[in-house]
Amino acid sequence: MSALRRNRPVRMRGVALLLVLWLVLLLAGVVAAFALSARVESTSGNGLARGVRAAQAARAGIELAVARMSDPDPQRRWTPDGSPHAFTLGDAEVVVAVRDESAKIDLNAAPLDLLARLFEQLGEPRDAATRLAGAIVDWRDPDNLTQPGGGAEDADYAAAGLEGGAKDAPFETVAEVEQVLGMRPELYARAAPHLTVHSGNARPDARFADPVVRAALGLPPVEAAAGGPLPVGGSGTYSIDSRARLTDGRSAHLSVVVRVGGNALPGSTYTPLRWQDEALSP
Repeated sequence: MSALRRNRPVRMRGVALLLVLWLVLLLAGVVAAFALSARVESTSGNGLARGVRAAQAARAGIELAVARMSDPDPQRRWTPDGSPHAFTLGDAEVVVAVRDESAKIDLNAAPLDLLARLFEQLGEPRDAATRLAGAIVDWRDPDNLTQPGGGAEDADYAAAGLEGGAKDAPFETVAEVEQVLGMRPELYARAAPHLTVHSGNARPDARFADPVVRAALGLPPVEAAAGGPLPVGGSGTYSIDSRARLTDGRSAHLSVVVRVGGNALPGSTYTPLRWQDEALSP
């Protein structure tokens, strides 16, 4: 009996030691989980911070472009012909391009033959290009008469299983042309950079037009002089493409359409007509 009493403290110490070991292991697990969580949050936070820096650098490109396009000194004003302008902002490399909206083909004003030639330049067979151009005209005009060379009115949409039919009203955005019968996603992606709803001109301003639009107009590509094109004024409505890339590979892209000039908001120097941003990972 005395031997049992002597061994009891030994057993109690063993149990206590085992409990301490388990507690140490538990605390170690909690610390490890906390450290992992902190590391994940830190990584996520750093990624968000880098994304914000890239986005703000791209936004700076938009602001610089607006400042240059509204500069009263014609020698400082950029030519809105899509030429790239690069600069460094902190750890970001920024490339900005400005294109006058008047240099694009207006979906609400361009004649059928010009629209057809655009789609031909984008690789569509002549008959298909003419039908698609006719469908665009049928979408925007108020009548229900199909274009002589082919088009699409309500009956054609119904036959294709599409509800709603032709809008019979002007396009409000370039993206709306995706709803026109015959327009495919890949063709829209190629056509969108050459289209606008903001100029109101039947014929684009060839001075600032890109090679595809110039070809649709039957004009040769512009060959810049050795010293580069001289700064010239534009219509005041521009599409601006700004891309920023940080040294770690994080990047951001802003694609906007703005009308330069003050509006009802105090201190405003432009009015956004379209604003699309995209943050890109390395």
